[in-house]
Amino acid sequence: MIRIDLLVNSPIFLLGLVEVLKSAGLTAASIRTTPDEALSSPVDAIVIDADALTPAEQPEQIAAAARIAPVLILDNSFAAHADYVRAGAYGVVSKRTSAEGLVAAIRAATSGLSLGPARSDVPRRPDHGKAAQQLSEREEQVLRFISCGLTHGQIATRLGISPHTVETYVSRIRVKLRAGNKAELTRAALLGGMV
Repeated sequence: MIRIDLLVNSPIFLLGLVEVLKSAGLTAASIRTTPDEALSSPVDAIVIDADALTPAEQPEQIAAAARIAPVLILDNSFAAHADYVRAGAYGVVSKRTSAEGLVAAIRAATSGLSLGPARSDVPRRPDHGKAAQQLSEREEQVLRFISCGLTHGQIATRLGISPHTVETYVSRIRVKLRAGNKAELTRAALLGGMV
């Protein structure tokens, strides 16, 4: 069973969210209304309503949560998507998404799948374009994280591997894609349909 921490400051929204999770067989193991409250139990994912975060402290709050479990941000605006991901969020889901879309995003985050392009909250595996056909599944994951602007250390933390192992994957990816720098890697990911 997937255990979720919810950080939501709207009581009505929170009630609906708990029911959505419950009906999908997921458990709201911890419910908080401010980021200052401690988790009440271990969790597999953290869902944070962007409105519950202090704007000035968002990066630190997201980074702290991401050290515990994959973080999904609920936000109606995708303007800050890249900022959330750089801070450590696994992805952003629109508050307007369907219950099924939110549950699918949570399942994707807990299993390591991509949430797709910046404006999509539908989990997907990468398209099998030219670049994707040459890479292993783990190399594709590393490439997606690089294209989102994550550092090698952040990628290592997300995947539960050492930074040295990330370096090895990046070296292999560069050779396979004939890419010299992160800009070329990001371009390959875009052209391969991986982001």
